[in-house]
Amino acid sequence: MEFRKYFILLTLALFITNCGDTNASKQSGLSLKLSAKSYMLGDTLKLSLNNPKQHEVTKVTYQLNGEPIEVNSILSDITLGEKEITAVVNYGDKTETITQTILVYNNIIPTYYTYEIINTYPHDITSYTQGLEFYNGDLYESTGQRKKSKLRKVNFETGEVLKNINLDDAYFGEGLTVLNDKIYQLTWQAKRGFVYDVNTFEKLHTFNYGTSKEGWGICNDGEILYKSDGTEKIYFVDPNDFSESGHIEVYTEKGKIPNLNELEWIDGKIYANIYQRNGVVIIDPKTGGVEGVIDFKPLRKLVTQHPELDVLNGIAYHPERGTIFVTGKNWDKLFEVKIKKQ
Repeated sequence: MEFRKYFILLTLALFITNCGDTNASKQSGLSLKLSAKSYMLGDTLKLSLNNPKQHEVTKVTYQLNGEPIEVNSILSDITLGEKEITAVVNYGDKTETITQTILVYNNIIPTYYTYEIINTYPHDITSYTQGLEFYNGDLYESTGQRKKSKLRKVNFETGEVLKNINLDDAYFGEGLTVLNDKIYQLTWQAKRGFVYDVNTFEKLHTFNYGTSKEGWGICNDGEILYKSDGTEKIYFVDPNDFSESGHIEVYTEKGKIPNLNELEWIDGKIYANIYQRNGVVIIDPKTGGVEGVIDFKPLRKLVTQHPELDVLNGIAYHPERGTIFVTGKNWDKLFEVKIKKQ
């Protein structure tokens, strides 16, 4: 149990955030009265008004992120993170809108996993790995650093580069995913991504980001793209017009998980590398709740130690083999592993 607490608090650096009360209206004195400042999924949200001036209130309606709710509502079928409670109050001949934010955490403790190494393969030690994904049995990799960023198709068993293109010097390559014979590759701070033909690497489109701040990781569920931007948020992106239709916020039962990086879709869940950490979180894409944590920290000691060595990054699922492949930035090895409960 002590290891679990240590791993959550220090290895993944969870952040617990509290919401303050919204100040009462200076005009009316009305304010929202909540049963708590933060909640867990499944808790009951109890709402009422503070009415110190005893206004004759004729009607009150409440909303949670724009959706109507009752005064006693169970927090189910919602995503986690920061939510806005709104009360529209009618009193006398006046209408007043009051808002307050709350936080909703996950209601389960993550399951902890370790791994078994099945095979070890060579990996280009000069590759600052940002994205890693199998498609039709072939391994595709996106790497970073300005003037060194590239997109590659690689023979994972030998490390041989089968196809390669270099990005323009101005771009810092980030995550990639492949959907319907198209490679979607992100760049870091340019707010721009690229689409390529998976067979020829011909560039088909350039797209801009929406409200997401930067490009970090990306994966897909066969229909839509999921994109991280270095925060606790994962955005839903249309693969055709690249519009962002919403997002989830990733939380445990203790707080949010920021620095979400490389993403991989595995059996209906999102697996996410945490930047500057050597762990992976397993995320419910419907709520943003963290269901599992994988400790990959020992792997870094198994690669060649050198000045350019950086953190774990890159996770790719091989569905035919039922295994996961992981590597890191400037690692000289690619590890095939099976996940098992701690």
